[in-house]
Amino acid sequence: MKFHPSQHIFKSPKVHAVINEAIAFLNQTPIHQLPLPEPFIGTGVYILYYLGNYALYKKIADANMPECTQPIYVGKAVPKGWRTARTGSEEDATLSQRLREHARSIKQGAGINIPDFMCRFMILKGEESSMITIVEAALIRKYRPLWNTVVDGFGNHDPGSGRYDQAKSEWDVLHAGRSWAEKLRGKSPDLDGIEIKIKNALK
Repeated sequence: MKFHPSQHIFKSPKVHAVINEAIAFLNQTPIHQLPLPEPFIGTGVYILYYLGNYALYKKIADANMPECTQPIYVGKAVPKGWRTARTGSEEDATLSQRLREHARSIKQGAGINIPDFMCRFMILKGEESSMITIVEAALIRKYRPLWNTVVDGFGNHDPGSGRYDQAKSEWDVLHAGRSWAEKLRGKSPDLDGIEIKIKNALK
């Protein structure tokens, strides 16, 4: 029997319809300023918007006035154990924790201020939680958020003791201040090069 890879390709318009439905729902959720006022239970997808006066991000801030339409970052918070298909706890607060982590990073980052950041988020639980990664990827393709596609490193975590020989990310060079990032000893990216990349991307 002759081998035909084309016989193994699955396509369904329903996939795009469900993803678009999820994105439309997310875009209608209430907008909140970071940090959120209280923790909550849930996993899912979130969007961060910038509305400040940092010169390199002026075009993004302008696009978000008077209504937030251009994310600077899109992220996800998956249930604990999702990679091994283990059922996550109904008390999983990963999404809330992730947003608090981002708020701390922004507070420590030079040149940006936490009152200038807003967020939207969508909780996906039960069977819908399997869509988290797919919806995040679709949002990144749709909006090309700067901190996902041009400036690397915003979502990074402390690598831990013994791993500080790594280089700082582009985000940590541009917005220096995260305490753990200051311990990194590797050769950092060039600040001028990062700024040029941003200017070219936002032309």
